[in-house]
Amino acid sequence: MKIAYFDCFSGASGDMLLGALIDSGLELARLEAELRRLPLPDWSITAEKTKKKGIAATQIRVQTHEHHPHRGLSEILRIIGEARSAGLSARAADRAAAIFTRLGEAEAKIHNVPVESIHFHEVGAVDAIVDIVGACAGFDLLGIEQFYASPLNVGAGRVEAAHGVMPVPAPATAELVRGVPTYSAGIERELLTPTGAAILTTLVHQFGPLPAIKVDSIGYGAGSADLPGQANVVRMFIGEANAAALAHDETIAIIEASVDDMNPQVYAYFAERALEMGALDASSSPQQMKKGRPGQLITVLAPPDRADALVELFFRETTTIGVRTWEARRRVLAREIVRVETPYGPVQVKVSRGNGRVLNASPEFEDCRRIALERGAPLKQVLAAASAAFQKLAGNDTL
Repeated sequence: MKIAYFDCFSGASGDMLLGALIDSGLELARLEAELRRLPLPDWSITAEKTKKKGIAATQIRVQTHEHHPHRGLSEILRIIGEARSAGLSARAADRAAAIFTRLGEAEAKIHNVPVESIHFHEVGAVDAIVDIVGACAGFDLLGIEQFYASPLNVGAGRVEAAHGVMPVPAPATAELVRGVPTYSAGIERELLTPTGAAILTTLVHQFGPLPAIKVDSIGYGAGSADLPGQANVVRMFIGEANAAALAHDETIAIIEASVDDMNPQVYAYFAERALEMGALDASSSPQQMKKGRPGQLITVLAPPDRADALVELFFRETTTIGVRTWEARRRVLAREIVRVETPYGPVQVKVSRGNGRVLNASPEFEDCRRIALERGAPLKQVLAAASAAFQKLAGNDTL
């Protein structure tokens, strides 16, 4: 499994993460070819070598002549959707959409307005869109499947923003890093930007020390400022890790409510929205309630930092007047995606391991569904072919 680890001792921004990707070996031309799928006005991207406190790093510059950078979340998601239709990979598009959605939810909470009303200022500009989509496209081009990071150095002091002078971390950044290990080394500057915070907190699987990996490349992405006493860079390690070594325990929030007066059709919509908002899982089971009435027990599993937003979703979208929440520990098997070749075309298979052994292997349903529709083949046959291809691969000891 290929993973990336971000060492954020000087914070992170979108352009710093892009710089680290290029510095680690990704060709700028390949990245730009993916970014040109975005239906955006005139812009250019360059990469140049620089030094920060003696450390050689790559600095990315995105230039644009845009005069009105404000865009709403729906417009940005439309732009990403059009890029996907033009050939941007589904994984890159999905990751970028998730990052902007997370940004929108953070801004909506700060301003106490519906997320549909949010219009991004700095992060709605072309350069910010290029940073976020570029990072996602770069990760996909390098085949990175999981992300890890150090605690985040947020900086200190104040920063000038569209709404005036703000404390560091800026309100959007502070909301994004809730539940994430952060600190300030005392440098009077914004080190972790909203764009950097959104990318990292959306994609990073675990914050902490460098996991056990065989490092293949190391990239340094430079920030624009020169800091006193330390290099203004983010360092990215890319390497292969044994999937079994990445199994871990984690804390999750369990959120549930019982309802006996809700149209069951509403549940499907609620579950979709919960997953879009960062829930790990959503389920419903029948329940016998007081006075013998049949009802539903709705349960959502989520990262602890998403609990408050999902509680609000319960109250907004279901008929419950009370929600129960608590935290629990769960053990997660190490997972990876394996691509197999079938007579119908390539299919991704989700593989989970324990103690180095394959315990479960499940073909990605959406891959199989798409292929079945394209080829006019029975879905059950595509699923069976993918399972058989994986078993053959596993039997050849090529995993």
